[in-house]
Amino acid sequence: MPGSTSPFRWEVGLALIVIGEAIRLAGVAAAGTVTRRRSRNVQRLVTYGIFAWARNPLYIGNFLIWLGFVTISGVLWFLPIAVLLFAVEYELIVRYEEGVLESIFGREYLDYKNETPRWIPRPPKGEQAPGEYHWGEAFRSEISTFLQYAVLLLAFWIKSQIMEGCVAGRFSRCFAWGAGGFIKTF
Repeated sequence: MPGSTSPFRWEVGLALIVIGEAIRLAGVAAAGTVTRRRSRNVQRLVTYGIFAWARNPLYIGNFLIWLGFVTISGVLWFLPIAVLLFAVEYELIVRYEEGVLESIFGREYLDYKNETPRWIPRPPKGEQAPGEYHWGEAFRSEISTFLQYAVLLLAFWIKSQIMEGCVAGRFSRCFAWGAGGFIKTF
């Protein structure tokens, strides 16, 4: 049934969301929360950690998260549209940001840009310099994001319960299962 989900789609979707968020957290821990704002006030060029693998790890993480939620939703025909929307939106954002970084860091950024892929991560060449990581700050900055994930997952779970139980004529079971059932599904 279009828009229906399955345990397999939940597993794949949750895996994509967790991997995407792990990539985002690694990026925020390395670059700091200042990277989450559109600002020309950039203090340092971060080229270590996840940024040595790809220039846009936060956006790569976002992409995987998008794919995860679309997969869970069961509206798989939307996957190519989500990919297209992502490509258009982030291409424009990245072009702007690359221009800003090039104007601030010049040759240092151009060298990094030539050595590090934009979207498809690959292991860095040679030895990488260590850098600072601020994991506590990264987790704190993502709290509202985590809450959004929880709300979306709850909405998809409720939808799946309605589609499974209510469509089959078991409306009383749709809400009788409650939060305990939701927790058990994980």
